[in-house]
Amino acid sequence: MLQIYARKADRFCLREISNPAIEQAISPALWYDLLSPTLEEVREVEAALHISIPTREEMEDIELSARLYQEDGAAFLTMTALTNLDSDEPAKMPVTFILHGPTLVTVRYADAKPFSVFCHRALRGNGHSYETGEDVMLGLIESVIDRMADVLERLGNEIDVLSHEVFRSKKATSSKKTRDLEAVIEQLGRKGDFLSGVRESLVSVSRLAAYHAAIETPARRPSKEIRQLVKLVQRDASSLGDHAAFLSGKINFLLDATLGLINLEQNQIIKIFTVASVVFLPPTLVASVYGMNFELMPELQWHLGYPWAVGLMVLSALVPFLYFKRRGWV
Repeated sequence: MLQIYARKADRFCLREISNPAIEQAISPALWYDLLSPTLEEVREVEAALHISIPTREEMEDIELSARLYQEDGAAFLTMTALTNLDSDEPAKMPVTFILHGPTLVTVRYADAKPFSVFCHRALRGNGHSYETGEDVMLGLIESVIDRMADVLERLGNEIDVLSHEVFRSKKATSSKKTRDLEAVIEQLGRKGDFLSGVRESLVSVSRLAAYHAAIETPARRPSKEIRQLVKLVQRDASSLGDHAAFLSGKINFLLDATLGLINLEQNQIIKIFTVASVVFLPPTLVASVYGMNFELMPELQWHLGYPWAVGLMVLSALVPFLYFKRRGWV
């Protein structure tokens, strides 16, 4: 899908598509938004701007030189964005910004919420004047960063809930508590994967902003406001990256603590079985002795022999149990 945005009567508006090449020659567009474009739509934009738009495979390259470069008088900037951020399984997608003079081209293959939010606000008029494609790009990146901030805030609250779940003092059976902790590990693993994607996206935004700030061409004369906005984007991405790193460290701590608690529960169970086997070992010895049918065993002819053997077995079990309890082992 191709959507073209332009300025009309000092307002940001959506232009009806007829022939992009002719319209660009008459009245340059502000922003070409290519969402899962067809080959024909890509060719139309390339003809209008005389540039070569990268393919999806080229956008997914991880080399820095394949993501941030200049060609045909245009700057190509690719970042990693996330979709489905409201779920526990977000998807990564590359987004390419192409700055060609006053015009911006975006190429993406999934509909990310920050783009929809930005378009809605810009078309409604949010008090910001988007005069060039560079303004639109920075506005889109700001929208992405705002979305990341909301996601990190939500993740932080969810991690706090999991922390209370791990260190709760509520009593439960060992088996139930172990099952609960295993469920917590699964949730922490999903949060960790989520955070790794957020950190990767924030790193790509920081690199994009740093590269964009370093571009120096005779045709590009960024205003003071633009330079300040680029610095703000870099600072916000860096601070959010630090917060994401803090949350990742907290997740690793909770994982270690959860595994430690599970080991303690399992050790406690093994300890109980060990103590029980030691407690019942003396009665087993007594029963084995009096289970021998020797003719010269006096207790066999004794009327109190059976009560004596049973009492001796109970006493031999009670003495080790009281000793272990006094030592705090049970």
